[in-house]
Amino acid sequence: MTSKPNALAWLWLSATVIALDQLSKWWALHALAPAGLPHPVIPGFLNWTLAFNRGAAFSFLADGSGWQRWFFVVLAVLISTVLVVWLARTARRDWRTAMPLALIVGGAMGNLVDRLHAGQVTDFIQVYFHQWSYPVFNLADSSITVGAVMLIAFGMFSGKSTGSVR
Repeated sequence: MTSKPNALAWLWLSATVIALDQLSKWWALHALAPAGLPHPVIPGFLNWTLAFNRGAAFSFLADGSGWQRWFFVVLAVLISTVLVVWLARTARRDWRTAMPLALIVGGAMGNLVDRLHAGQVTDFIQVYFHQWSYPVFNLADSSITVGAVMLIAFGMFSGKSTGSVR
């Protein structure tokens, strides 16, 4: 019995996301100091604004005493491990599953590098409109979000029958 090529080859995309994320964060740390000072990119819509997050999305648990760092490290490792196993069990040609999983793994690992290195995640992309402002984020966060949305969308619109209730 021969095995079909699995989707682990898609980890090149994860590695690319990690590299671009870390490069962009390095740039932000060196070009955008001091933290909190907005640098307009598209006035009325987009700023580069250096920020740091010890928590998760929307600064969830950011006010913790430090335990959250290790919680999010363990969470990122566990989730990434599950997704890599999923990739290993996915056919290489199934890009609708492989691409989103690889994007999520890359984003999770990009933020993991920050947590391990600095104890916090570097963010710098600020989207806003008038008085409304979305929380500042980074390329890793974008990769996780795009991957999750793709996974859901492809799952909903794949055309595969999941069985019916009779």
